[in-house]
Amino acid sequence: MYPTPFDYHRPKTVAEAIALLRANDEAKVLAGGHSLLPAMKLRLATPAALVDIGGIKELVGIRVAGSALQIGALTTHAAVADSPEVQRGCPVLAEAAAQIGDLQVRNRGTIGGSLANADPAADYPSLLLALNGKLTATGPDGQREIAATDFFTGLFATALKPDELLTAVSVPTYGAGTGGAYSKHRHPASYYAVVGVAALVTLEKGKCARVALAVGGVMATAARAGAAEQALTGQPADEANIAQAAEKVGEAIVRPMSDVYASGEYRTHLAKVLARRALTAAAARARG
Repeated sequence: MYPTPFDYHRPKTVAEAIALLRANDEAKVLAGGHSLLPAMKLRLATPAALVDIGGIKELVGIRVAGSALQIGALTTHAAVADSPEVQRGCPVLAEAAAQIGDLQVRNRGTIGGSLANADPAADYPSLLLALNGKLTATGPDGQREIAATDFFTGLFATALKPDELLTAVSVPTYGAGTGGAYSKHRHPASYYAVVGVAALVTLEKGKCARVALAVGGVMATAARAGAAEQALTGQPADEANIAQAAEKVGEAIVRPMSDVYASGEYRTHLAKVLARRALTAAAARARG
């Protein structure tokens, strides 16, 4: 099918893009286009205007800012996966980015576009939650920082205002004594996560001083598995304790999604299995 008629704009600056969004109430932002364009062709999305931000160079790049990585919203998945700064400072993010889609998707799709789309099967939301990441939104009134825990508000819904752009993503770096892992069961056709689990474990004197665990693909939004985190915190990261903690992941799952590929019951089971794998890998990496 063909999309309905629309106006096309290609701003060169963030300020120009925001002005266009403010002037066009029904406009949609186009970044990599892997989600929006297919939806338009199926007429599931019928925007009156497209604001193509692909030419805004200031939104591309990765830099170290103190104890965090600042990633421009238009940075591609491939750039995140291949970045030496990400591989050194936050290797679990590079690991997850390398699992997104296929080579073509990774070379075109962007971290900001994925996060702003808020697909429940996307890989980044669970990572941002586990890492306590922050997102920068820029609008007519300037910039504001949104914690990942407040950014995802529902199915394909975020805290972004209609005249705001997601311009940057910030994640803390971590070093020796902390390990991260991302474990995913991907859909065989789309490579989206049927379930994806992100884990971060910090060890001190052989015990888990900090545990972060987030699950995506199961519900309308990714979620932290608080009961599982608490069960492992303060305990040795051995097989029995990790298995016990992983079983508590189900306590974080409310109204799991079902579709022709996987039922809610199956997704909940997968979340526990993948949590066990992710926690085991994260703990092993924390040991060095």
